[in-house]
Amino acid sequence: MKKTILFFIIAVLFVAGCSNNSQVNGNSVTVKENSSGVEKLEIYHFHATNQCYSCKTVGAYAEETVNTYFADELKSGRIVFAHINGDLPENKELVTKYQVTGSSLWIGTYTEDGSFSAEQNTNVWYKISDKEDYMAYLKGIIEQKLAGN
Repeated sequence: MKKTILFFIIAVLFVAGCSNNSQVNGNSVTVKENSSGVEKLEIYHFHATNQCYSCKTVGAYAEETVNTYFADELKSGRIVFAHINGDLPENKELVTKYQVTGSSLWIGTYTEDGSFSAEQNTNVWYKISDKEDYMAYLKGIIEQKLAGN
């Protein structure tokens, strides 16, 4: 029981420490809903200038997943992947567009009807201790998004 409480306290402190403000965003945030075919995905790892091990791992595993399983989509431009330093002024517009509040992994979806939605995936943080599980999970999420789900 004591270990569970201690783990919970450490987890809360970790998430708060990686956030750029005092509000912890633990839920997925959808900017706009859509229901038509998917034209393009943007997969962004937002981070601060100084990153902890977990922040670096979330980004590295995401990049490896995209490069391993979606090379054709990257080459064609249907998928875009980037690490975005949210502290830099030149990234302010993108940070605002995605409503970023701290280190995070976001998937932006552009549909054929011109709509856009952005969703933060918080589940990846729980998978960084197992690279294969992380990659399989994210691969499935990206496949669902590409299929319009």
